[in-house]
Amino acid sequence: MTPTPEIHTKVTGDELAHVFDEAPPPADLSGYGIEDWVTLAAFWVMVGCVILQFFTRYVLNDSFAWTEEIAIYALIVVVFLGASLCVRASRHIQVDFLYRYLSPRTGRVLASFVDIVRIGFFAYATVLMHRYASLIPDEMMTTIQFPKAVIFYAVVLAFALMTLRSIHVAWLNWQRGYSVLERPSAFDGSEA
Repeated sequence: MTPTPEIHTKVTGDELAHVFDEAPPPADLSGYGIEDWVTLAAFWVMVGCVILQFFTRYVLNDSFAWTEEIAIYALIVVVFLGASLCVRASRHIQVDFLYRYLSPRTGRVLASFVDIVRIGFFAYATVLMHRYASLIPDEMMTTIQFPKAVIFYAVVLAFALMTLRSIHVAWLNWQRGYSVLERPSAFDGSEA
């Protein structure tokens, strides 16, 4: 199958200038979950701490010790809550090469097995992380008097969200009859 050549239509400067006269479409924020907003807030806390650390270290030549620790813990929250939104959107790294050579029925069975393994992994990780967080309830951060358990329970919550999102993704895959592994083009917008 030969790819279709790209067709570029010529656009005049006036036509291009009039594009900016059009009103922008209304913002649609319905596709974002609660973990997206919490992740965004944790990201900006991390950015603020890094900027403050840079400013105090290199401009004032007297850095705040607590900024690095808070930035590290904010990064932990960003990573694990960000992983939850990647599960929801089926955007984790996945290898779909094998599915091209499997029969549709075999591909469906294998994709369902992957869904079950993913649910099991995240559920087990939730239990393990909860056990770990419950071992250190009174441990405080090094530079400020704030319990580390808050961060670790945020990771527990993130793994629990990943488990729930995995169940939801598996349910949607079962309903539609295929997953992103079987038909990646249905998820990236190239199948129209």
